[in-house]
Amino acid sequence: MADDSASVPAATRRARILERLADRGFATVAELAADAGVSAVTIRADLDALADSAAVQRVHGGAVLRSGLGAREQSLEVTLESAADAKRAIGRAAADLVESGQSVLLDVGSTTLQVARALVAREDLVDVTVITNGLTLALELERAMPRFTVVVTGGTLRALQHSLVDPLAGVVLDRLHPDIAFIGGNGVDVDRGVTNVNLPEAEVKRRMVAASARTVVVADGTKLGRTHLGSVAPLDLIDTLLTDADADPREVERLRDSGLRVVRAGGASAARRS
Repeated sequence: MADDSASVPAATRRARILERLADRGFATVAELAADAGVSAVTIRADLDALADSAAVQRVHGGAVLRSGLGAREQSLEVTLESAADAKRAIGRAAADLVESGQSVLLDVGSTTLQVARALVAREDLVDVTVITNGLTLALELERAMPRFTVVVTGGTLRALQHSLVDPLAGVVLDRLHPDIAFIGGNGVDVDRGVTNVNLPEAEVKRRMVAASARTVVVADGTKLGRTHLGSVAPLDLIDTLLTDADADPREVERLRDSGLRVVRAGGASAARRS
């Protein structure tokens, strides 16, 4: 078999391997190679890398997902229903940070979708350029045109989040330097920083952090203290964390003690800043 590994980034292949293992529990090297259109040698290298990161366990002839990593990534539509009030409060707090004339980078996700909706609702904002890799977010932002200029990164479509990822998504991001980026994530932890459940989106998030003058992470309290497979950024690259008023105070204090500025949106505790 001709090896087409150069045409598909390793992060994308490995994310697909994890999805296959989450679906079936076990997959052989031959099955994974056929799925990806690459050689068994390439798949074995991918499995070795995933095993080194404790994502999978190598077994004879293939691999299984490690215990504790079997939680499936949920669709955008499902995650919108989770902690909905908290996400709306975070979205409004995020939108309050934006001024007319600024450029804004919006990551994909259910919380950043609420940021997009809150930005559209701010009719005082004009001459704002918003760049996003989320198709759902772009359609929400369209309602604010021509006050807003909406730029979509391009890239390869992921169905679960309606997101655009590498290859190609990073080509646009590498040419930009927006004023502020709003980044989501499935985990925010003192030691591991910001992490994400899937590797292709984690890579795009990393590029967003690197491109932006200022990075604000938007994450409801259920994400605090959690760690997932894909590393996005250490906390020292994050300017502010916007979370909700009901976030665990112990986790909030741990993050603040690390030097991170944490703002709790909604409720009386939102007035507290650090």
